Amino acid sequence: MAKILHKEKLSADVYLMRVHAPLIVEERKAGQFIILQTDEEYGERIPLTIADASEEDDSITLIFQVVGKTTTELSRFNVGDDLPVLVGPLGLPTHIKNFGKVVCVGGGIGVAPLHPIAHALKAAGNEVTTIIGARNKELIILEKEMETIADKLIICTDDGSYGRKALVTEPLEELCKDEATKPDMVIAIGPPIMMKFCSLTTKPYNVFTQVSLNTIMVDGTGMCGGCRVNVGDEVKFVCVEGPEFDGHLVDFDNMMARLSSYKGIEEEAAHKCYVDKEFEAKVEETK
Repeated sequence: MAKILHKEKLSADVYLMRVHAPLIVEERKAGQFIILQTDEEYGERIPLTIADASEEDDSITLIFQVVGKTTTELSRFNVGDDLPVLVGPLGLPTHIKNFGKVVCVGGGIGVAPLHPIAHALKAAGNEVTTIIGARNKELIILEKEMETIADKLIICTDDGSYGRKALVTEPLEELCKDEATKPDMVIAIGPPIMMKFCSLTTKPYNVFTQVSLNTIMVDGTGMCGGCRVNVGDEVKFVCVEGPEFDGHLVDFDNMMARLSSYKGIEEEAAHKCYVDKEFEAKVEETK
């Protein structure tokens, strides 16, 4: 069990939790993730990247968006509650070295797993430019934290309510076009479609681009095969060979098709969870 030490709402349906996990704190590295369950017997297993860790209180930071049944259930946990299952650290850590100029691109909730990576890249001596993108101002997270790390921070919103009215690929291409700002390496984390187009943007400029994939996972040890993706001419298992891969080689279309395979079932489970929550609220009102 892992006790929740802190909980806060960062934006609409986005929560931050600090969870007591001393063994994970001791071993974790940038880019790795955990798998948790909200119910030990019947709970779905979902991966969440470790957004930060603190040796002061032996806690890891998890940031998640409420999008389905399990994240809805997780959002109902409060300080003092115990998560019944928390396993990690899993996956391969990010390869950190001094590349030179690095651009870190985060889309939506993808800014959370990007944070420790950007921090580690900066600590390794890189010149770090960070691009944060979201649909609107309310969905921008970790702006101050990223501003502290980055040499330059660029914020984009789809509706223009904050920063530049642009997709993240627009400033990314501008940086790639200019020899003075052309990055030696790009890392992009966010929705699959965003990572796909970041990779397509950098490919003509021959800029190595790394993406962090968040696929369906069950066991987290490569046994179930649910997380498999096509990378170049090979099949890779994200949980043990990732989560980071060369974005120019990932078959994003196949990955997105696999992610949508259980969409109907997921929507039904999420709806039931929402209805159960409404019922619980009505019961509380009658007490």
